Amino acid sequence: MQIIVNGTPTDVPERISMSGLIEQLGLGDRRLAVEVNRELVPRSQFSEHELRTGDSVEIIHAVGGG
Repeated sequence: MQIIVNGTPTDVPERISMSGLIEQLGLGDRRLAVEVNRELVPRSQFSEHELRTGDSVEIIHAVGGG
């Protein structure tokens, strides 16, 4: 199925969860904020949140500074 990730059409397997997408993108070890269709998805719900065809996902990386 196809979803939009940070403005780019992306093919992903059917019935993929948010945690599955994050692993597929190689972002599992990073601090992230994620929105799906302009709604924040809490990290605690990543494994339960199933993506659907046409979903628009925005992934924001937290960057530390000093």
